[in-house]
Amino acid sequence: MSDIYESAANSLGLFSSPCLTKVELRLTCKGISDRDALSKPDPCIALKMQSHGQWLEVDRTELIRSCVNPTFSKVFTLDFYFEEVQRLRFELYDISSSHNGLKEADFLGSVECTLGQIVSQRKLSKALLRPGGTVGKAIITITAEELTGNDDYVELSFSARKLDDKDFFSKSDPFLEIYRLNDDATLQLVHRTEIVMNNLNPVWKTFKVSLNSLCSGDQERKLQCTVWDWDSNGKHDFIGEFEATFKEMRGAMDGRQVQWPCINPKYKVKKKNYRNSGIVILNQCKIIKMHSFLDYIMGGCQIQFTVAIDFTASNGDPRNSCSLHYIHPYQPNEYLKALVAVGEICQDYDSDKMFPAFGFGARIPPEFKVSHDFAVNFNEENPECAGIQGVVEAYQTCLPKLQLYGPTNIAPIIQKVANSASQEVHTKEAMQYFILLILTDGVITDMADTREAIVQASHLPMSVIIVGIGNADFSDMQMLDGDDGILRSPKGEPVLRDIVQFVPFRNFKHASPAALAKTVLAEVPNQVVDYYNSKGIKPKVPSEYQSSRPFGP
Repeated sequence: MSDIYESAANSLGLFSSPCLTKVELRLTCKGISDRDALSKPDPCIALKMQSHGQWLEVDRTELIRSCVNPTFSKVFTLDFYFEEVQRLRFELYDISSSHNGLKEADFLGSVECTLGQIVSQRKLSKALLRPGGTVGKAIITITAEELTGNDDYVELSFSARKLDDKDFFSKSDPFLEIYRLNDDATLQLVHRTEIVMNNLNPVWKTFKVSLNSLCSGDQERKLQCTVWDWDSNGKHDFIGEFEATFKEMRGAMDGRQVQWPCINPKYKVKKKNYRNSGIVILNQCKIIKMHSFLDYIMGGCQIQFTVAIDFTASNGDPRNSCSLHYIHPYQPNEYLKALVAVGEICQDYDSDKMFPAFGFGARIPPEFKVSHDFAVNFNEENPECAGIQGVVEAYQTCLPKLQLYGPTNIAPIIQKVANSASQEVHTKEAMQYFILLILTDGVITDMADTREAIVQASHLPMSVIIVGIGNADFSDMQMLDGDDGILRSPKGEPVLRDIVQFVPFRNFKHASPAALAKTVLAEVPNQVVDYYNSKGIKPKVPSEYQSSRPFGP
């Protein structure tokens, strides 16, 4: 039986590919044409990365209302691999005020390039390629900055009082912009706050920004801060400005406040008794130590890997060579290939190498009732298998004993793993993080329950990887992967964080070895770090090592 396991592992040729560095990308756009003659566009840019012929969304900018020359505040952070061609596509959309989704938005065009081109040029400007292939007038500019040394973040809370009133029939609608003064005297947008409507004493939401973005690690670097009165036509009114440094901002640590007068230079010249156009207050400055994935692993955090396999009738009779569950003597089926590819990586981060393996959608002995969370080894008291090879052997052994049935319900298995993860929450230590790998051949039938289970699981130390086996239409499955918008429960509750990665196996049939594992595990390190950082949980044993090594090959 181990021959099948070795065959799958060898055919995948698992290997490592170290991340060279992390890169921050910032976007601006000029000359977006008005699609609607009555109003200006509401632009948003989606960043997509090519993976084995497929364009997968990585992230997207914020939406800026009524703007033909937007400077986006959103920063994209990407791993840069010198030895790989990382193809990127920046898709520009005009999103109407009635909805925020990309599916109903107007697609204005795109720019394609490689991450290597951006990194080598530092600043890359390209004309927008419109639908149909014609070159448009709009120019997208991408600026790259390498993240070096200090990965810490700073949390800032700003407010203001007695700002100038710029509106006739109501009070100003202020927002704050912070720019960093670069070495070449150019200004780089660091952060743009939300708009506080009809308020001369706004309190803006606390925000987090990397120290690298804020001041390039230089506490004395000048920061240009500007307060605007938002107008729906995009022509915002200038209220005032002030200069600051991160060194000054540090004065707001330990519960103190730092204040700056907000100055309008024109008023200062024209008005004799002019003092200021309001006061901007920094109420809190908090430095957040960002621990790496490796810090948590070296601090004793274990990856608890669980497998769930689809045994519904749509897979076909395992005795038939056309079945997705057919056991060929020399060639592993897709279920085995996916299991070995992902499991081989995860087992390196689990000291006992014991993996729970479950099945769903089959009638199981002795009573042959349908179950959606049965142990593949038929030992409900101890569903763990010894290593990935043990999972493979249990899978092969159970197949002849099952009656493949249905439906395809995955909420029960998500809830089962979530129950284990919820026990970890009470420890308030970074000791166990759970990864559930679901291998399924079809569209799930309990979508509402699954969405609810995922939303609840997003509060736990847990990630879900779904690999679609076979040639079914998996379009509905993409909604579970939060890349195309925010997943919500049937009651409307949003996921706390994106914990689902969905990938169709067919995209990797002719891909380079280990490509599947690399793709499905790429988001896990950030998910682990985001969870523990959001809870304020530090690695149990502080590590001196700093690494941005990706999780997986």
